[in-house]
Amino acid sequence: MTELAMMDGNVRVTADSVDPIYHDPIIEIDEERAEPVPHRYIHGGFRGTDARFSFYFPPAAQYQGRFFHNTYPMAISSDIGPFPIQFEVAVGDLGFTLDSGAAYVQTNNGGLFGAAGSDPAIAAYRVNAAAAKFARVVAGRIFGEHRTYGYLFGGSGGAYQTMGAAEFTDGVWDGFVPFVPGCNHAIPSMFTVRMHALRVLRQRDRLPGVADAVAVGGSGDPYADLNEEEAAALREVSLMGFPLRGWYRQADMDSGYFANVSGMIPLMDPTYVDDFWSQPGYLGTDPASRIGEGRFAVETTVVSVSAMPPWRVEVADASAHKYDDAHLAVVSGASAGASLPIAHGGGTTLDLVATVDPAAMAGLKPGDKVRIDNSWALALETYHRHQLPPTPDYYGWSQFRDAAGAPLYPQRDVLIGPPAVTNSAGAMLTGKVNGKVLLLSALMDIDAFPWQADWYRGRIRAALGDSFDDMCAIWFVDHAHHENPLTPLQRAHVASFGGALQQALRDLACWVEEGVKPSETAYRVVDTQVIVPDDAAARGGVQPVVHLTANGGERAEVSPGEAVAFTATITVPAGAGKVVSAEWDFVGAGDYPVRAEFAPAETVTLTARHAYDTAGTRFPVLRVASQREGDAATPYGRVLNLAQARVVVA
Repeated sequence: MTELAMMDGNVRVTADSVDPIYHDPIIEIDEERAEPVPHRYIHGGFRGTDARFSFYFPPAAQYQGRFFHNTYPMAISSDIGPFPIQFEVAVGDLGFTLDSGAAYVQTNNGGLFGAAGSDPAIAAYRVNAAAAKFARVVAGRIFGEHRTYGYLFGGSGGAYQTMGAAEFTDGVWDGFVPFVPGCNHAIPSMFTVRMHALRVLRQRDRLPGVADAVAVGGSGDPYADLNEEEAAALREVSLMGFPLRGWYRQADMDSGYFANVSGMIPLMDPTYVDDFWSQPGYLGTDPASRIGEGRFAVETTVVSVSAMPPWRVEVADASAHKYDDAHLAVVSGASAGASLPIAHGGGTTLDLVATVDPAAMAGLKPGDKVRIDNSWALALETYHRHQLPPTPDYYGWSQFRDAAGAPLYPQRDVLIGPPAVTNSAGAMLTGKVNGKVLLLSALMDIDAFPWQADWYRGRIRAALGDSFDDMCAIWFVDHAHHENPLTPLQRAHVASFGGALQQALRDLACWVEEGVKPSETAYRVVDTQVIVPDDAAARGGVQPVVHLTANGGERAEVSPGEAVAFTATITVPAGAGKVVSAEWDFVGAGDYPVRAEFAPAETVTLTARHAYDTAGTRFPVLRVASQREGDAATPYGRVLNLAQARVVVA
């Protein structure tokens, strides 16, 4: 046994190392459970700490000597989900895990994610590693001594944890599936660039036209009706990697997960807001910009403050302003001088971000004078311009350099991305992984832009050299975004990548245990946009490809009552299985009421007819699923895709 080692200044965990804190596991619950499926539940923790783990073991007849281990930074429970983000199987579909011959492992990350003064490696991978090693011990006690394979997977912030574990542990897990991953400098730039585009393109209500142009059957030119400022904003967000098809959500789109990190920027770079509004080189002093027109400051007083999270403040005076992403500046009282970021607000109610300073909240009292100010929110819209990463492989920022590589805008002395990533991954990511990695990225992800998966693949290639091909594979999943499609609008445009994630875990296990590498998705990156081939054979990967026409094209124009002839061809890449289901939604409502009947096959052609009684534009959609074994009955490993057409009834 050895103590934890250091590698390039970072804590390194190996198969035989002993964590000085998380080395004494205790089991508090060990019982057989029947729901939701029969399993043996074991729960415990590490003596003297707040770290907790839960293991779910299948019956002996199902067990195949492996475990799947899910992680997410803000998991506050060691039991299966839900996490604070909607990831479906990422919260630990126990039926799928046991059906895969695997046990399930989860921890609470030690209860220390983001805790001031704690080693970030603890929540990133040390607690997970200690639990994974103990899970093998317990598996040996239950099933007898055997080689136990372990696979870690996590999405978004959990992808950072997974990538950090892949780099800074060795022999703890055998393989890794980071899904919807970001890069070392993603935060906050992936959100700020969206905020800028939203404000500029909403000034003249241009986003509906942008969304329509890039939708199926549209003009294909989202810049057609934009002025110079609007075109520049759309070009900027697109070159940063925002997928153009993601604008279908424009009507209710906001700053996304920006609120989670907005509070750290004023603390780390307190002079930025003043420089933005006063110094040359910032948008706030650009006479051609309209950004100053939306600036406001509302003086009022506090009426009430919630005693604990979620933090809510009621103020005395209502305003017509929307307070989302603004700051609550405390003018008087014990917390005078504090600037508290607002997640959402309007009228007299302010919901503050979850990461707000609890000491400042404790000092905030009724009667305190406050100012609701959006100077920070507006200034941060272009913060990404002043946050250029040090190396050119972060090509989303190339647009902000001149031909010689020099920055076009003033640069800040602090980069926000690295400490944010370190907080989740435990350290900056280098690509030097110890175990096989299958990356999964969603092509309509507006929160973790798809090119960042290619960036990390490039990092692994650079770090591993000749061994790269046997250590890294990548899947891009089309018509999917960062989390589950929850609303009818989302379900009409995207499908869950949950089935692809399930198959990724199974294929990773096959790769590690049998030496069969998964078929990768072929792609190219053009102006920071990830492009995949239209043809299933050329695309590869795991997802079926769907081609849908209406009256022979992607757009049909008909009269009321006139039937539209739909034809769809669904093809599964070689080795990825068979098409097992297809569902029609002729009006694009996201509910898929009509199921097509056919025998599972590698290629399926479907036809249908539907008439529309009233005028209007519809986006009929066909959602399909493939399954590796061609099993139409199983709910597991069903890889989804969809295709739309446009029907104009006039």
